[in-house]
Amino acid sequence: MQHPGTDWITDAPDDGTGDADRATRGFVAAHPTGVIERDGRPIWDTGRYDFLRDSPEAPSSVHPSLWRQARLNCVHGLFEVQAPDADGRGGVWQARGYDLSNITFIAGDTGWIVIDPLTAAETAAAGLALANEHLGERPVVAVIYTHSHIDHFGGVEGVTTAEDVAAGRCHVLAPAGFLQEAVSENVIAGPAMVRRAMYMYGPLLPVGPEGQVDAGLGKATPLGTVGLIPPTEEIHETGTERVLDGVRIVFQLTPGTEAPAEMNFHFPDLRLLCMAENCTHTMHNLYTLRGAQVRDSLAWSRYINESIDLFADVTETCFASHHWPRFGADDVRTFLVQQRDLYRWLHDQTMRLANHGLTAAEIAEQLDRESFADLDDLAGEHHVRGYYGTVNHNVKAVYQRYLGWFDGNPANLHPLPPVETATRTVEWMGGADAVLDKARELLAAAAEHEDLRWLAQVLNQVVFSDPDRADARELQAEVLQRLGFASESAPWRNFYLTGAQELRTGTFDLGNASLGGFAPGMTTAMLFDALGVRLRPDALAGFGCTIEWTLTDRDEVHVVGISNRTLFHSPGRPAPDADARVTSTSPALVSLVDGTLDLDAATANGTLAVDGDVGALATIAGAVDTFARMFPIVTP
Repeated sequence: MQHPGTDWITDAPDDGTGDADRATRGFVAAHPTGVIERDGRPIWDTGRYDFLRDSPEAPSSVHPSLWRQARLNCVHGLFEVQAPDADGRGGVWQARGYDLSNITFIAGDTGWIVIDPLTAAETAAAGLALANEHLGERPVVAVIYTHSHIDHFGGVEGVTTAEDVAAGRCHVLAPAGFLQEAVSENVIAGPAMVRRAMYMYGPLLPVGPEGQVDAGLGKATPLGTVGLIPPTEEIHETGTERVLDGVRIVFQLTPGTEAPAEMNFHFPDLRLLCMAENCTHTMHNLYTLRGAQVRDSLAWSRYINESIDLFADVTETCFASHHWPRFGADDVRTFLVQQRDLYRWLHDQTMRLANHGLTAAEIAEQLDRESFADLDDLAGEHHVRGYYGTVNHNVKAVYQRYLGWFDGNPANLHPLPPVETATRTVEWMGGADAVLDKARELLAAAAEHEDLRWLAQVLNQVVFSDPDRADARELQAEVLQRLGFASESAPWRNFYLTGAQELRTGTFDLGNASLGGFAPGMTTAMLFDALGVRLRPDALAGFGCTIEWTLTDRDEVHVVGISNRTLFHSPGRPAPDADARVTSTSPALVSLVDGTLDLDAATANGTLAVDGDVGALATIAGAVDTFARMFPIVTP
């Protein structure tokens, strides 16, 4: 049965939090089928989660609190956040439940201002179509990226085009440093992050009570078309005011919080506040398990406090890039204060205990047990619970930010790598057979969560010492599955269950990673930085060169070369003594970075020309490494 919109949850018993009302308030319409496709293949299907809608009670395979969050995240449709004025301007709507994140539409004088155009062009286009159908068709005249994470800009080509932006028909705003951070995260470290995201969001898991049920921030990530249109303007200072299509906006920069480049903003004439992803209905990550720079919990708390000082007295409604809004001045202030205090508590208590000499793991255990027991105003609040981040791994992030990975114990200064550690440990424990016998006994009698945690550690040693041993893999998979079923955090659940799945079925080939939709939005300097990360030093032994590179479609000249097996790059100047001069378009450079450049074919068809030492470019092309989309995680 396909459950439309919100009908299924409005009949559910009130749990006393008001979240069901907030999540369904202002419902306008739902997507007609709930299925969004790319080339005839579904990339989003709300019906996959009907098992959640059909059952208010959690099964034994899902933590009851996570089940509640997952049900709320099932609500989908177009929702009115704020009504328009008599002339139809200033109205605010969100499409929620069609991507991991929300897309927000604000009616200006002539068109839509779009905030955060989702992860994929297909889901963003579906959200825009829903708004145009039910609210009246308008052109998109401005796009605002709240921050540099892909689920807030990747679908931009679903609401506008690079041609419209270049022609000035659509303005694109972002916080200072947006482009650099977006590329750094998704290109420089992109292949590793994407692989780990397969664990964090569980896209390879079957959807259901024993598989993927939620992502904490939303349902899941769509596997659609990702693009990047660079901003036409970056906001550099808190207090900056802009008028977009008749709508007045005041910006607050919040760098180093949920993202390295992020901003909140206020609509003074609408008494409306956007908190980006700095305040959502979950404890967020100070370190995201897919991998990213550790976030500054002290700055995060301070910026929320600044938001309260700047905007709380003049705000009636607060919305964010995930989940549902808060309505009413008192509700908004309470929400902001509790979120502020959450991140300050994580910071202060971690560092208090660190200064007593406790290690990250010890602090995490202690604060995990204490949690918010002494914080009366937070104890019963669901929006500070660990559906996405957790006390445990956030504490370790605070410790890492100040003190790094090393705990000060010299025994941990230079440990053996995982496989050698595992081999020696299992041998000292009496061999794999003895370890597995003990593990089976403990698993059969396991009464405590700590038993499962210990078994996961021990069995990991056996798997890494002998990854082909099927009985060890299956026993570890069973342990990870039980840990996943008990997890309140959706990413923890997805990590455990994806690990169990791979232990049982192995990995499969998804080909090599490429720059993909990021390439058109990257500067030339970013492309050369990405090339440097991909060069194998063994293929550059004894080699050095200087190349003057002209990009005809960008009207740019660059110097790039190899020295000491590393790449160097200088923009905007010629090189009179260059070993070679290359003339090409930027797509040819992209193919070099991706490791797909056929130098002979490119020179033959004229997409690339070399004057001078062709061998210099050939050596660089031959040194380009490729990154498989799938690499082992739970096995060596």
